[in-house]
Amino acid sequence: FKPEMLAGGEPSLWRYAEVLPDVVPVTLGEGLTPVIASRKLPHLHVKDEGLNPTGSFKARGMALAVSMARSYGLDKLAAPSAGNAASALAAYAAKAGIEAHLFMPKDVPLANRIECESYGADVTYVDGLISDCARLLGERKEREGWFDISTLKEPFRLEGKKTMGYEIAEQFGWRLPQGIVYPTGGGVGLLGMWKAFDEMEQLGWIGAERPKMIVVQAAGCAPIVKAFEEGKATSEFWPNAATVASGLRVPKAYGDYLVLDIVRKSGGTALAIEDDETMATVQDAAREEGLFLCPEGAAAMAGYRRLLERGFFQLEDSVVVFNTGSGLKYLDVMESYSRSTRPRPASRQIAGIIGPY
Repeated sequence: FKPEMLAGGEPSLWRYAEVLPDVVPVTLGEGLTPVIASRKLPHLHVKDEGLNPTGSFKARGMALAVSMARSYGLDKLAAPSAGNAASALAAYAAKAGIEAHLFMPKDVPLANRIECESYGADVTYVDGLISDCARLLGERKEREGWFDISTLKEPFRLEGKKTMGYEIAEQFGWRLPQGIVYPTGGGVGLLGMWKAFDEMEQLGWIGAERPKMIVVQAAGCAPIVKAFEEGKATSEFWPNAATVASGLRVPKAYGDYLVLDIVRKSGGTALAIEDDETMATVQDAAREEGLFLCPEGAAAMAGYRRLLERGFFQLEDSVVVFNTGSGLKYLDVMESYSRSTRPRPASRQIAGIIGPY
């Protein structure tokens, strides 16, 4: 398998089928998302995962997981989700003719609720966080005959997400950027990319150099950042997790020790962003770059800007910031946040009636 074999290949993540499980794909056209050059910062690129089916990077993992589930004859899949993974599982399960049983916090963005119900999934809304959703799923899965495809409880979602690493290498001419800034909830995308880099080195496609891997979390839920700053190998459960970036509201990542190890090995770092800065960055990116970032992606962009200010990155450093979803999936969240922080001006009558007299 050589890079030149990709020329004219499948315009999706399945172009890398030689390094993926051998399976008949359940596909909606996922992957091969663009890297968009910044207008103002010539060495910054945004990997726009919001252009995937169901509007987020979660499509990659679910495409592989559902494909494998179908090949094994599984017909009832279940997962807890902060929102976007549920939407992706619902869509791919519908495509495959498989039942999807989803557990989500009751305050997930409206788009996730509408998507999951439209795809015909069985949805349980939970008064709590994704950790509570996982607990409730665990209590029912054996009785109901569900196969649990929660994060890192099966190997194939990781295989789907590793294709982000292959794409970045291909899109940069088989030279990796100097830094990757990644909004991190569960962190599986970061793990997948690191796996891809190791695989490509073994294939002889790239050398031993690796990007600095940067974890960005929300200040209201930053267990991995806290563990990194304290020099710990694993994180502690984050109590009362709260943030507008629902995908970052993961109080304890299952693979946190792996994420922390990668960040340290790569010479990267971890930082937390306040919601106010995140939402301001949504506006800035839209007005300055024409990119409507999701809150998670905006947090990553804010993190990159902060690292520039600190001198961690220089302007000439090649850096990729991940926008993990479309801002269009968060319209209700953005409207609600805008109203709470900037009340609308009082309405007023404009002149009077214009008539013929």
